[in-house]
Amino acid sequence: MNSRDMQVIGLCRFSYPALGGFQVEHETIAEREAFLYDPTRLDERFRMFETITLPPLRAQSDPNFTFGVVIGTSFPDQQRTRLEALLADIPQAVIIARPPKRHRPVMKEILQELRQPTGLPSLQFRMDDDDAVSIHFVKRLREVAEDLSGVIARNRYVGIDFNQGYIARIDAKGLRAKPCVETLWTPALAMAVSPHASRGIMNFSHAKLTRVMPVLSVTGEDMYIRGHNEYNDSRQKDGIKPVRVPRVTEEDARHLKQVFNIDQDHIRAVHRR
Repeated sequence: MNSRDMQVIGLCRFSYPALGGFQVEHETIAEREAFLYDPTRLDERFRMFETITLPPLRAQSDPNFTFGVVIGTSFPDQQRTRLEALLADIPQAVIIARPPKRHRPVMKEILQELRQPTGLPSLQFRMDDDDAVSIHFVKRLREVAEDLSGVIARNRYVGIDFNQGYIARIDAKGLRAKPCVETLWTPALAMAVSPHASRGIMNFSHAKLTRVMPVLSVTGEDMYIRGHNEYNDSRQKDGIKPVRVPRVTEEDARHLKQVFNIDQDHIRAVHRR
């Protein structure tokens, strides 16, 4: 089993109005769409997506992957045009529009459509539209899968948890970032999925992965950025304390540029725009 022949699939929900799948619920789909498509919120998501999420995907040292971006069929036309423009130079990206459906079934359906009939396990990862992975993420994912080839051959699902990275915020002055090591956070969390398995990475609670499958944690290398902003779903409930994220030093900025292809001047320019 050669991991170089495995299909790597990433899935990103871009303000998709799912039924379920959010920690903060709404009474109706109309209320959820009004929240998700609020112009101020979307502007913030687009700034994070453009300056944090997409730069390392463009610079992947292994460009052999598929990146599905899931939106609702009700996504505003002007914003869809904006999204298409941002993804135009990323050949791995495909926009997938779906009406509001139950979260896990629709993600399962989309992943099945993206999977190719290779007869090999697929390597799947998920991310939010304000997260990022290292420019070497796809390459390292294949390498770890190769190391785990025996385990992958004997299990329908195997988790691969790159657990070291950063919490980050952006603003008009540039980037704030704080290093962290956290187990089973969604950015840079991946899964080897048997070709005969019906479910995919979006069908499991990321925090409970170790209850249902073998999971290897990989540390010692910065592999993710978890974006923090005013509209994080996980931070909307009462009692969630803000995380203090310091302004990056010049040395930090150089490291983040090298590892994630994230540029402070780009962040500032997008905010000015």
